[in-house]
Amino acid sequence: MNNLPADKSLPIHILSSCFKNTIATYKFYWFISIIESIEKGNYIIDKQSLFARMVANAWYTVNYFNLSFGVQDQFQNAIKLIIEVEGLAIDEKKDRIVQKLISSDIRQTIKTLRHFDGEVPYCFLSPWFISIKGNKQDIYKSSQLFTNDCLYAVDERSIIINPKWSTYLTKNSGILKAFCYWHLCLYVQKRNPNVPNIANKLFKPPHRNSLLKPRKEFWDIVIKQTGPIKCIYTKNSLHINEYAIDHFVPFAFVSHDMIWNLIPADKIFNYSKSDKLPVFDRYFDDYFDLQELALKTVFNSSPKNKLLQDYLTILPDLSLLNSLSKEDLKNRFTDNIHPLITIAGNNGFEYMY
Repeated sequence: MNNLPADKSLPIHILSSCFKNTIATYKFYWFISIIESIEKGNYIIDKQSLFARMVANAWYTVNYFNLSFGVQDQFQNAIKLIIEVEGLAIDEKKDRIVQKLISSDIRQTIKTLRHFDGEVPYCFLSPWFISIKGNKQDIYKSSQLFTNDCLYAVDERSIIINPKWSTYLTKNSGILKAFCYWHLCLYVQKRNPNVPNIANKLFKPPHRNSLLKPRKEFWDIVIKQTGPIKCIYTKNSLHINEYAIDHFVPFAFVSHDMIWNLIPADKIFNYSKSDKLPVFDRYFDDYFDLQELALKTVFNSSPKNKLLQDYLTILPDLSLLNSLSKEDLKNRFTDNIHPLITIAGNNGFEYMY
């Protein structure tokens, strides 16, 4: 998504340039927070509320997916501190985070939010003021007159949306957020080149998909035909209706429910495992044996089962399954799983010991 909606009366090209050559995520989350405030009918916006929204919008990505925002970006440190001093949960609802931070009188929280004041409100306007770029006070003064049709006026406490921009921002709010998230995605992908599915890790989905289908239409079939199977972690026998569905590589990293990453597990252990990584050398062999058993069982008894399509990323031609040696199939699973676990570990996911 490279272009914003045109408007001959506004310097749209300058707004577009705000998202180029960035060294932190601040501008993206700042602009998204501005648009969200405008969507609520606010055109004079307290900066504290914008900083609170910035943190809330980055909250899920930072806490759940362990993505790197770059060495100069302080969101990770800010959010970790706020969780500690404000007593907020990592899966806290966005609106509660915003309200908690806006009303907070805790000195550490206020100081943390004010850090963004020196990083983004005037810097975002720099493309409108090339000759005084980096000069905070001069940009503040020039913005008060909406010089060069800049997006907003800014002072020590608030921003005021330029009336010339109000209709455009309101009318195109959805497109503008999509444009911003697209460029944020490119920024984050560049700094996390081996992490899958970045786009779906930038905001919290309204709900997680149910794992009922892989249970009923895949693993229950396996257990009915082969008998109880052993949990690879606890070695307990697992019967139908007595197991949980486990993401071998955590959902928080892969961000999908592909059947090749799902296995039955002891319910209590699965709860404690949470988003921890399995140690490859300890658990992979048992994981593979279970996957091989399941794949061949379902393929041979129900070759049109749609969940089998998930395995095409590992074995593009499933008709070769029964002629492929165990070693060859295991190598294909290894090539798929091992890099994911390694990269997730490098990104800060804890290992399960």
